[in-house]
Amino acid sequence: MDGFKKIELDASFEKEPSRKKTKLIKIIIATIIVLVGISIISFFTIVLPAQRIYAHGQRTFDQAKKVWDAVKKQNIEEASIEVDKTKKELKETQNSLKTLSFTRFIPVLNNYYNDAEHLSQAGVHGLDAATELLNALVPYTDLLGLKGKGSFVMGTAEQRIQTAVLTMGKITPSIDEISKSLILARNEIDKVDANHYPSLFGLEKIKNQLVKVQTLADEGVLVVEQARPFIKTLPSLLGDPKEKKYLVLFQNDKELRPTGGFITAYAVFRIDKGVVHVDRSDDIYVLDNAISQKPKAPAPIVKYLPKVSVLHLRDTNLSPDFIESMKTFNTLYKKAPSSIKVDGIIAIDTHVLVSTIKILDNEVFASGIKFTTDNDKRCDCPQVIYRLEELVSTPRSLDLRVTSLESAQAQRKDILGALLYAIMEKALKSSPKLYWGPLFQDIFTKVSEKHVLLYLYNKDAQDGIEALNAAGRIKSYEGDYLHINEANFGGAKSNLFVKESVNVDFDVASDGTINKKLTISYANPYPPSDCNLERGNLCINAILRNWIRIYVPLGSKLIDSKGSEVKISSYEELDKTVFEGFLTVRPKGVATFTISYTLPFKLKRSSPLPILIQKQPGTDNNKYTITVRGKEVEKFPLLTDKEIKIKL
Repeated sequence: MDGFKKIELDASFEKEPSRKKTKLIKIIIATIIVLVGISIISFFTIVLPAQRIYAHGQRTFDQAKKVWDAVKKQNIEEASIEVDKTKKELKETQNSLKTLSFTRFIPVLNNYYNDAEHLSQAGVHGLDAATELLNALVPYTDLLGLKGKGSFVMGTAEQRIQTAVLTMGKITPSIDEISKSLILARNEIDKVDANHYPSLFGLEKIKNQLVKVQTLADEGVLVVEQARPFIKTLPSLLGDPKEKKYLVLFQNDKELRPTGGFITAYAVFRIDKGVVHVDRSDDIYVLDNAISQKPKAPAPIVKYLPKVSVLHLRDTNLSPDFIESMKTFNTLYKKAPSSIKVDGIIAIDTHVLVSTIKILDNEVFASGIKFTTDNDKRCDCPQVIYRLEELVSTPRSLDLRVTSLESAQAQRKDILGALLYAIMEKALKSSPKLYWGPLFQDIFTKVSEKHVLLYLYNKDAQDGIEALNAAGRIKSYEGDYLHINEANFGGAKSNLFVKESVNVDFDVASDGTINKKLTISYANPYPPSDCNLERGNLCINAILRNWIRIYVPLGSKLIDSKGSEVKISSYEELDKTVFEGFLTVRPKGVATFTISYTLPFKLKRSSPLPILIQKQPGTDNNKYTITVRGKEVEKFPLLTDKEIKIKL
């Protein structure tokens, strides 16, 4: 065509696409070859060693479970053997892990290698702590009722205890080594970054387990460090080299009071090189009546016990914090002419008596009276509970054939001391293998459940007691907090019959504001007692006059309340905001107390809410349900202080 020049296409241009394709194919093939090569190399250098490491790790884990099984069987000798075996398995795991040491130079993989190394080293230190602890316990296995070859198998029970206490000072330095090993283990665990394990490919479970292990390690070290002073002072507390005296208070939790129960009786125990003597025991009224010039009754007594105008010794435990209550108790106790200087106060309740008698073949005799834990149909409760109430709460006892109030008091005043002494005598005169192990375990359980509270005047010892949460303190806490504290101001033993359940419902606004609705439900399904004391009846189930205090984070604001028979009041106490009310629960009746409030802080987006629920001493098995906008997220009986985290 005119005006246009023919353009000849270059052959090389036509071939360019095919060359690019060829080059791309070569690159792909080369890449595949490299990847296959890496896979093969990885299989032999990483996968196979990793499988061996996993196998060793599994064997180590299985071996560690054998240690725990031996501990559960209370077999110290077997546990020591299994710890040694676990050490060997862990050593093999570490040796296998070294075959992957080159991965510490590979990005991403180095994180997992380092974590594995830190965790294995933490296991070494943890096993060192276990070894030190077991070695320290070995000489005392017979005394503690554990399985193993103890050093104090000869002589009477008292002689064994004295030998143990006298030698205890030699082994208490072990706590320093145990603490040192636990700190080293904690430091290794803290070097592990849980964020290396994203919520993908099933790694979320590993992440959650690591976070839990780190938390437990931190808490374990804290408890051991804080408890060290107490453990080191233990020989002294047990009367070596100088005897110690302790005031033991019996709190009747069936007539609930803020620290666990109405103070019914007391005893003075003297401990001389581990051997316990009862120097005195009596009804609390006898001690109370000897005190003159008592202070005026505080506001709660005036308001809810209007016929009482002064503060009695038996009513001093008004603070929910046991130590604060005992400080008030001591101001009056020291005024009693018969008061004895002591080294501390120990409070126990009926749960201790019941569980102890049950361990002692369900039978103890004191002052000619048989006490058991068999169910008594008159109260649907253990016989020992009804029998004690009968002896203490009625003007006469038909079984004792007493005919006057004075003679009845003479018979009953020493009954608690006699019962406690009978329990100790039966336990001490038996073979340690028979009762001592279950008794030691049970007392630890009762301490954790706040049926035993301690206030020791030795500061180091008391610091350790508080670290073990055995002092009944109201705690400081970063997060949400709840403590329901109640007092029976009716005189009857209605708490024996009333069942209590708690529902806590959370609602979070779009701006993070947290509103809570707390509902406490009460039910007494039993008929009322015949409270005619002139006929010798036992008035134990009557109207529950219940003083309620709800302890929540400081600065919380009340929204609404229902169920209180008095106007709800709000104030600050023990670094908490308190909502106070009052209600009654009749036999064969129900009642509900509801309160709504706003927490003083807002929830950060996607953050879980930490909550501490503190149990009131003396209470048992109250049912708790945690809900979020009505949907259940947690349900449990409150047996001990409980810390949880919930997602709102």
